[in-house]
Amino acid sequence: MKKRPFGLVAIVVYKSFTALLLMVTAIALLLALKNYQFLKEFSDNYVLEGKAIIIDLLLDKFVNLNPKTLAFSGFAAAIYAIVTAIEAIGLWYEQRWAHILVLCLVGISIPLEIYEIIQGISLIKLSIFLVNVAVFLYLLINFPKHQTRS
Repeated sequence: MKKRPFGLVAIVVYKSFTALLLMVTAIALLLALKNYQFLKEFSDNYVLEGKAIIIDLLLDKFVNLNPKTLAFSGFAAAIYAIVTAIEAIGLWYEQRWAHILVLCLVGISIPLEIYEIIQGISLIKLSIFLVNVAVFLYLLINFPKHQTRS
């Protein structure tokens, strides 16, 4: 079995984790759409002391969205999860197209992340930005050379 560079393995793990989180988000959004009325009733009837406020705040984020927004967000998250999983698989097999795809998608996101940080810095925003810059630079520096077949 071929030994892969640590940086590449780290990126594949990061991309796989991101794809998993996106898929969980997509499923949650689509279930929220399916159970829209149930979530509203659950939110209204949840009465455990100390927890009701937290549950209400979390569910209000979903319940206050209209069903079209939930559907669009759910499908968008699912598509992005699939693309991210494809990136991870392509990188694992050290495919040139995967390097290009990740470089393009991460490169496009960096200016948006800078804008988000300017709007209001947070540890999460800064962490994601730094990880994406590191991924971009690693893949740029270690871009696979064109191989000719013999």
